[in-house]
Amino acid sequence: MEFKTFVFYMLATIMVLASLRVITARNPVHAALALVLAFFNAAGIWLLLHAEFLAIALIMVYVGAVMVLFLFVVMMLDINIDRLRQGFWHYLPLGGLVGALMIFEMSVVLGGHYFSLAEMAPPAIPADHSNTRILGRLLFTDYAYPFELASIVLLVGIVAAVMLTLRKRKDTKFMHPSDQVKVRRNDRVRMVSMPAEKEGGE
Repeated sequence: MEFKTFVFYMLATIMVLASLRVITARNPVHAALALVLAFFNAAGIWLLLHAEFLAIALIMVYVGAVMVLFLFVVMMLDINIDRLRQGFWHYLPLGGLVGALMIFEMSVVLGGHYFSLAEMAPPAIPADHSNTRILGRLLFTDYAYPFELASIVLLVGIVAAVMLTLRKRKDTKFMHPSDQVKVRRNDRVRMVSMPAEKEGGE
């Protein structure tokens, strides 16, 4: 067995175990730390595939930003874990069915001739190769429309997150925009007729 193959199986095994720990840990902080470990191992696998940009982006964006924000929110908010786990066994059959379907689909895709063991080795690349430049060219030429659709999906997710966390406060002053549009001049301005003053106090 080659050393690169050994490193791949080691990183893949640790990533699978960390992923299982993410969904089985009762403490959300422990689950987040296990997810960080899974991200690091996934970045190592991408490095083996000569995808340095994706590996660095995974560590900087997810580990350095998203997971830190997630840990900050989890530790600052008083989350009732018992309430979140209510109905777990009720949805377990549906979740197991979806998980089994995903495993079947991934096995069909990875078992095809496009992902055979003979084609897993990356091709020889020149010394001046830049996968960042090639990735940027593909994103904004061949995959421009899927890239824009992904941005729309992320925008919908942001709007949905804001709407789900929106809370109405009684002490907040609010006016409907339709009422502001329908306002008339007489509702805002009152003309007062006053007699003119004479000079000298007469």
